[in-house]
Amino acid sequence: MESRYFSLPNQRNYEYGHELAYKLACEQLAQLDNIEQQCLRSGARYQVTDSQTIIILEYLNQSYQIVCPDIDISLIDSEEEVPIRDKILILHHFTQAKGTPITNKITAFRELPEGANYFSTFSKRAIKPLLDHFGREPERLIDAAEKLGGHKMDYGDVAVTINAFSYVPITLVLWQGNGEFVPEGSILFDSTISDYLSTYDITMLCETISWKLVKYLKESQR
Repeated sequence: MESRYFSLPNQRNYEYGHELAYKLACEQLAQLDNIEQQCLRSGARYQVTDSQTIIILEYLNQSYQIVCPDIDISLIDSEEEVPIRDKILILHHFTQAKGTPITNKITAFRELPEGANYFSTFSKRAIKPLLDHFGREPERLIDAAEKLGGHKMDYGDVAVTINAFSYVPITLVLWQGNGEFVPEGSILFDSTISDYLSTYDITMLCETISWKLVKYLKESQR
């Protein structure tokens, strides 16, 4: 993966960058020869009508559909608009999934391709929001994670695993801060994650998860 993908653009360039990434992802999907095989690899399902193929997949505890050939992505049983970042992640995951069985062997971001070089960016975008909002009361992470289908794990002071996609478990770990120590956190992955998402996409996914959890925390405090 080329390092330029990790450059942080100016705010005004984000929208253009996302639109371009989405266009390219749609082109990748359109070029797939065997949708059925890719559904098996990604854990998705599909339905075929006279004029359309509908791909159905789970993403962060919600059901989405991709309607082809127009490549329209929407939530099932909801009129809520799907953010373009989520659309990109959904398409990248579906087109890149290799179907590798989960190993249940944990790996850290630094061990991913180019992960060591870009850990500071990943930490700022994905781990820092968790520390800022959950670090002093990490047990609140458990309730927030349940909104995303997460379940408690036995790591650190508090840990949860959220299945972002069918074969993409994401484990968030927190160590509580106190007067002497600052809070610490980590995000862990199954060793197969690079067979489903690029390192850049993993960063974007974890950032998305972190801010969704922060949103649920704030909603619970109203």
